Amino acid sequence: MKKTFLSILLICITILGINAQKVEFEEYTLDNGLHVILHQDNTVPVVVTSVMYHVGAKNEAPGRSGFAHFFEHLLFEGTKNIERGKWFEMVSSNGGSNNANTTDDRTYYYEIFPSNNLELGLWMESERMLHPIINQIGVDTQNEVVKEEKRLRVDNQPYGNILKAIKENMFKVHPYKWTTIGEMEDLDAATLEEFRAFNEKFYVPNNATLVVAGDINKADTKKMIKDYFAAIPRGADVPEIDIKEPALTSQIDAKYYDPNIQIPALIHAYRTPAMTERDAYVLDMISSILSEGKSSRLYKKLVDEQKQALQVQAINLKQEDYGTYAVFGLPLNNTSLETLTEEIDEEIVKIQTELISEREFEKLQNIYENRYVNANSTIAGIANSLADYHVFYEDTSLINKQNEIYRSITREEIRDVAKKYLNPNQRVRLEYLPESTK
Repeated sequence: MKKTFLSILLICITILGINAQKVEFEEYTLDNGLHVILHQDNTVPVVVTSVMYHVGAKNEAPGRSGFAHFFEHLLFEGTKNIERGKWFEMVSSNGGSNNANTTDDRTYYYEIFPSNNLELGLWMESERMLHPIINQIGVDTQNEVVKEEKRLRVDNQPYGNILKAIKENMFKVHPYKWTTIGEMEDLDAATLEEFRAFNEKFYVPNNATLVVAGDINKADTKKMIKDYFAAIPRGADVPEIDIKEPALTSQIDAKYYDPNIQIPALIHAYRTPAMTERDAYVLDMISSILSEGKSSRLYKKLVDEQKQALQVQAINLKQEDYGTYAVFGLPLNNTSLETLTEEIDEEIVKIQTELISEREFEKLQNIYENRYVNANSTIAGIANSLADYHVFYEDTSLINKQNEIYRSITREEIRDVAKKYLNPNQRVRLEYLPESTK
């Protein structure tokens, strides 16, 4: 009954959130290189233990795509002291929840527990780092799990391979050219020794950031962290990816055929700067101008007024080395993809040549104010943000400054950044088509 009550309490807290305010934190680094960030908030009896490893799909070797995502699954298999298949059971039976996710740039594991189980969360993450069991039965089991996930979420999903089609045309030399989930033949071809080597190279304390957030006592927490993590051996330094992608100087026209769709799609994809650049923040705002909400420019014009599109969306995909800015449209009423291109380009040219109105600018700032508040409205959200700002920006204090950056962006910057990056000669124009039209 006690466990059930705590689980319900945990769910309510996660849903309702906590009022956003300045996030106080303390950070330090253990001798083995593990970076630790502590955030104390004793408002509710919940604690998050999370570890972000600075390894993603871009760290994989050519011909071995999907390794980082595979390890997201594999490192739940079991450890020297956690029986195979018992990880999730151990978390849930102690009133907690847990998950993990992988991108091209990092892998993130976390547990959310009632605060009296803080030590359990820390012990489990130390077990994952120090004592993972990587054997053939685990590899074979997770290989089938990943294959099923790819079939369900990508291969059999309408428009499921859009990102793959964008990436393989946008990047020719940088490892962003393959998807996070990777190719199954690469995983099939890998040996057990290769998986073990990948673990020894990347899942080490000096390539990790531990965040503990919530209802904690800092002195007690530091002692537990020392007890469970300080003795874990430091790994070899992980080399940075330093591969430069040649600039796009002329439009790349590409086609991709999908057996799961009936309606074609149009994508304009532009390569943009790293997520740490100020221009990346500005591009966020441009995507909101174009497609966030029914009053946004592309939605109002193409979906609402002219009835030329069933759906339209501009997305700024920010990443560590390069970003990708994509505009996506589904045509309606026999509108051609060429017409969609013309109409979308017309709206982008307006942003490139005219300042947005003061009213539109004010609305934009309100959007990002709300987004900032929501990002830090739960303990889980705060933990994730703290890890992100340390790993990618090397400035954890950005958790309290992010909104100031958006507030400082001017209408002139919006015009100039659109002019700098969103030009036809700097993009991939992708027609994503039904296989029946091949």
